[in-house]
Amino acid sequence: MAVTELDKLRNVGILGQGGSGKTSLGEAMLFAAGATQRLGKVQDGTSVLDHEPEEIKHHVSISTAFHSLSWNKYPFTLIDTPGYAAFLTDAIFCMRGFSSAVFVLNPAVGLRVESERLWAKANEDGVSRLLFVSKMDHEQANVHERIAPMLETLEGKGVYLQMPIGVETEFKGVVDLLTMKAYVYNGDSGKFTESEIPADLQGGAEEWRQKMVEDVAETNDELLEKFLDGRELSVDDVRQAIRDATRERKIFPILFGAPLRQIGVAQLLGAITDYLPSPLEAGDSEGQNPVNGEPVKRAVDPNGPFSAYVFKTLIDPFAGKLSIMRVMSGKIVSDMPCYVPNRQVREKIGHLFRLEGKKQETVKEALAGEIVAAAKSKDIATGDTLCDEKAPIRYESPVHFTPNISFALEPKSKADEDKLPQGLHRMKEEDHTIELHRDEETRDFILSGMGQQHIEIVVEKLKRKYGAEVVLKAPKVPYKETIRGSASAQGRQKKQTGGHGQFGDTWIKVEPLPHGAGFEFVDKIVGGAIPRNYIPAVEKGIRDAMAGGHLAGYPMVDVRATLYDGSYHDVDSSDMAFKIAASMGFKNAVEKAKPVLLEPVMNMEVSVPDECMGDVIGDLNSRRGKVLGMDTKGHTQVIKSRVPMSEVLKYAQDLRSITSGRGEFHMEFAHYEELPAHLAEKVIKEAKARKTGESEGDTKVHG
Repeated sequence: MAVTELDKLRNVGILGQGGSGKTSLGEAMLFAAGATQRLGKVQDGTSVLDHEPEEIKHHVSISTAFHSLSWNKYPFTLIDTPGYAAFLTDAIFCMRGFSSAVFVLNPAVGLRVESERLWAKANEDGVSRLLFVSKMDHEQANVHERIAPMLETLEGKGVYLQMPIGVETEFKGVVDLLTMKAYVYNGDSGKFTESEIPADLQGGAEEWRQKMVEDVAETNDELLEKFLDGRELSVDDVRQAIRDATRERKIFPILFGAPLRQIGVAQLLGAITDYLPSPLEAGDSEGQNPVNGEPVKRAVDPNGPFSAYVFKTLIDPFAGKLSIMRVMSGKIVSDMPCYVPNRQVREKIGHLFRLEGKKQETVKEALAGEIVAAAKSKDIATGDTLCDEKAPIRYESPVHFTPNISFALEPKSKADEDKLPQGLHRMKEEDHTIELHRDEETRDFILSGMGQQHIEIVVEKLKRKYGAEVVLKAPKVPYKETIRGSASAQGRQKKQTGGHGQFGDTWIKVEPLPHGAGFEFVDKIVGGAIPRNYIPAVEKGIRDAMAGGHLAGYPMVDVRATLYDGSYHDVDSSDMAFKIAASMGFKNAVEKAKPVLLEPVMNMEVSVPDECMGDVIGDLNSRRGKVLGMDTKGHTQVIKSRVPMSEVLKYAQDLRSITSGRGEFHMEFAHYEELPAHLAEKVIKEAKARKTGESEGDTKVHG
């Protein structure tokens, strides 16, 4: 792109909750601008923005998509972001790529927490916004009555720039309140005529315009003075004031449309060019000097030193790894060396691309403000800064999002088990909210993510992209065992065979230790009752017995085992004999020492709207939770609690149901507590049944 065109460039994000019609709006914008030859539709799988097979199958935007268009010689980069909770982090990461957005509202549905989170993040990142009221042709009540509480929740000053012509199935166009012209659409063709306002709408339009002018004048002292004096404000004066106030986020202009019928789309494209800023108007970028940590500012200047911020990573089947970045200053060209201060490495940029849905278009260079993808960047990840090593800067990395749901993965075959780690490693490059680990106690692969739908789609991608088939199961709860009393017992191994026999004799005392102390072995043998060389074998035997548990096969913790007596045989004693004897003695002692099961307890913070607080607290209490306190943040209550892990394995979907999708939570391990007797009995019974089943399986295999 030529330097002279940068002031016309618009990097425009499409934001809003899932189901609001974001992707349909993006498709309509592309079609209206001639960037696509037919109107892509999500429901029939022809969308160029939702192009992943999983997106086509589920009719849901999973990943942010990019496409370019041109409107009245203004070049756009269109960024269509996901809006459902399970994929919202991708939208939040990608918001660093643009400074202006269209925020889509669906008045028939209202606001969900996803919209509130995106709005708050856009405020934080200084994103200027237009509000687009979508699906105006759907059945709905009075638009004013629907939108007013949404604006109140978002705490944004909405200003109507248009008045709808007709409602529901009769919706056929808009009145531009600035020019007082009507734009009436002809069916679903996208073609419209500009005309005078129909007589029956003239009075209403004048009232709407008066309110619009008053709202806009309040943002500009000079205009407000004219307005209060009763002087006429020119169209150009009002337009300039709207532009300034929108870019400074004092107001959020509201427009109307029905994207599937292409109504209002052309007017929206015009409003983007008129009112939303170019990247050059976004202001200086703030970062740090990676050497000394001093603050650094970098102007959005194509002639300045190069810097860029990588806000997304894609793994393309043909182009390989693509690092999608916003050039913050200077310019980038193919095969250019650069420095990655986050990793303190030098990287050579490969080919550069502009993304057009699932396709890529090669470009030679990109200037400050542009969004571009670099291929095959080995040591570059989402959140990294690229810069000129002679003018170093590091931009702030994105916050880490903690997964809120976990499942155990069971590979269908040994081949699937081998493919699983590599496949998930590649997927994690694209999606930083995926976490995979091997539980050392249960031996399960545990996959964590941002919601059940997120996990299910990760599993679908694993199969399609990497050939790894797995079954999802609820993860096993990592119970532990301990003792509540002290006891002593003998463990004696005596076995005579044809040659040397086996002889080991131990006396072991077990005692409980404080929570978190682990295991302590004490050697109190005196007088050579057991030779020193057999003591390590005794400790090994006790540790092995602890690993296998006593009640239900779970590891034992917080136990002191004291070896205080025993005997040996000059010929028949051995390490193995004392290891077996120690294991027997330990188990015998534990049986008399009041063994109990311990369950993991989680610290939880649950954020819910005020009106849902009572229901959520009641639900936590029913899960054996203990509410520790509450904080208020605006219209949200943050409930702090401790809840047993077994009670919240599927909490994400339950909380969504209770709060109609407006609640969210974070949890982390707190400590272990004794499992109540009636529940312990059930766990022990299940463990014995499982062990019996495994034994029967072994018999069938080996019999």
